[in-house]
Amino acid sequence: MLVGVPLEEGAPTRGCCMGPDAYRTAGLRQELEAFGHSVRDLGNLRKEEVEPLTCGNPAVKNLEAMAGWTRSISKCSSKLGRDPVFPIFMGGDHALAAGSVAGLAEAAAESGRPLFVLWLDAHPDFNTLESTESGNLHGTPLAFLCGLPGFDSYLGEPVRHPLAPEHVEVLGVRSIDAKERQLLVKAGAGVSDMRRIDEEGIGAPLRQFLDRVKRHNGLLHVSLDVDFLDPGIAPAVGTTVPGGATFREAHLVMEMLHDSGLVSSLDLVELNPFLDDRGRTARLMVDLVASLFGRRVFDRPTRSF
Repeated sequence: MLVGVPLEEGAPTRGCCMGPDAYRTAGLRQELEAFGHSVRDLGNLRKEEVEPLTCGNPAVKNLEAMAGWTRSISKCSSKLGRDPVFPIFMGGDHALAAGSVAGLAEAAAESGRPLFVLWLDAHPDFNTLESTESGNLHGTPLAFLCGLPGFDSYLGEPVRHPLAPEHVEVLGVRSIDAKERQLLVKAGAGVSDMRRIDEEGIGAPLRQFLDRVKRHNGLLHVSLDVDFLDPGIAPAVGTTVPGGATFREAHLVMEMLHDSGLVSSLDLVELNPFLDDRGRTARLMVDLVASLFGRRVFDRPTRSF
């Protein structure tokens, strides 16, 4: 099930609102159908209108828009989480995960199974409305989802089913704010930075996390940010950080996730087509989804850019 989320108010650079249509143009639906899946595209969501909101931190931007998007997305994802479908949320900046994961966590709680989240990102997005210095709310969704205080305005109430921080793994991180680091350490969320990946390879921390999900009979949501990838292969993102995952590291992650059989939902976020090079990043992201759904190395077509 494809869901477009043309959200760009959480990011400082405009253009992520074009992401959902870029995935459609790059052939995401056709790739999934080639694997024998029945695919339905629900079109693009629209944000709800909310009451005027205030925040004690004057740096915070677009709080009302973020609350409207979070409420709209969470209602959609909660419904899809109860249905026998695999939701793919096509963004849109990473603030969309506040809604997608909140709704899925509610559905998971009703099913009696814990929700685990693999956060593939250069940033942990663990700032609060109080700690953020930039005020860009795509840097806050994981803190909101883990139940840190101060986010009642997002849903009009505290998040009903916060993630257990030990059920979260941030993989590929290489840019963390000082206050954000303190919040991460205190909460106890899992973080595997690029230093660990350089030393151990990307498979080791991922395998340990997947083993944990399996032991707990968990549902696994994957939130894939374009800036998880090295900007040399994925330039279409407004928050480029050198030293990201290589082409093969990224595909290995997806191949291992497919082999695990644990993944139940997916975010594709931060694709900014305005910054892309002839659709290069969009096509790479679609290729990664194909690996998640079972494309093998032997099946990969030759492609030049």
